[in-house]
Amino acid sequence: MKTIKNIAVLTSGGDAPGMNAGIRAVVRAGIYNGLNVFGVKRGYDGLVNGEIVPMDAKSVANIIQRGGTILKTARSDEFRTYEGRKKAFENIQKLEIDALVVIGGDGTFTGASKFIEEFDIPIIGMPGTIDNDLAGTDFTIGYDTAINTVVDAVDKIRDTAESHDRLFVVEVMGRDSGLIALRSGISTGAEAVLIPEIKVDYDAIMKRLDKTRKNKASRIIIVAEGDKEGGIVVADKIKENFPHYDVRLSILGHIQRGGRPTCMDRVLASRLGVASVEGLIAGRRGEMAGLICGEVQFTPFKKAIKHLDDINENLTRIVEILSL
Repeated sequence: MKTIKNIAVLTSGGDAPGMNAGIRAVVRAGIYNGLNVFGVKRGYDGLVNGEIVPMDAKSVANIIQRGGTILKTARSDEFRTYEGRKKAFENIQKLEIDALVVIGGDGTFTGASKFIEEFDIPIIGMPGTIDNDLAGTDFTIGYDTAINTVVDAVDKIRDTAESHDRLFVVEVMGRDSGLIALRSGISTGAEAVLIPEIKVDYDAIMKRLDKTRKNKASRIIIVAEGDKEGGIVVADKIKENFPHYDVRLSILGHIQRGGRPTCMDRVLASRLGVASVEGLIAGRRGEMAGLICGEVQFTPFKKAIKHLDDINENLTRIVEILSL
């Protein structure tokens, strides 16, 4: 096994709060273990174009509390080609980089798997995505911050909803996963939560709205953007069935990606950053570092990127029970 002396870290795909904490952990854990550390700007695109810079402890000072990623992120069409990956490998060789830590989601790990297969470079992944849709970790970096952002926004929306006796349909992020919608729906007291994993039963929703207390000053319905109907369609259907309701639609959009990471995301990113560096030193490759039941575990990329279609039925049941 080749001794690792130089490593590089990059962030790829959609940004997530806590990525900076992860970068900081990788850089400082690398230095602590006697390694030289590089940062790759703009994800795999930066590998292809040679945007690789040396980093030291000062490079990551005062970033743990910042959202986004100081290394920036981008999607790379060129890295999807063999020629692009070959250019990336040649750039790594020039700087004698022995291994990579990649922070991102399923697309990031899919690219890493291909890179390992073709060029035999050790890579460890860190789960950085607000969707929490990777296997091999209880929570992904950025998820806790995103759902707290949603909760804060919906709490504010409910203030105006109660003032005007309105029903708000709130669309949140979650193209393929409804976990943001589900947990934020429970914590904000939503009347219904619509997610892509479960087929929408409009009859059941309308019955629920009809039988809940008539004197409710406000009603909130949370819809994941990946739901086939979408927030606009849901709002229109409710208007058709309940013309006496003052129905409004609010799409939260990209505010869910930004903001100061929560304590949970900072600690999670820090633990996984240190574990990733130590994993590489120990000879691991092609795995994602995650946290399961409070302990760091490593999961092969191919298993980690398997989309989680199973939703905890207790959570969906709680929404119905508490919407009375």
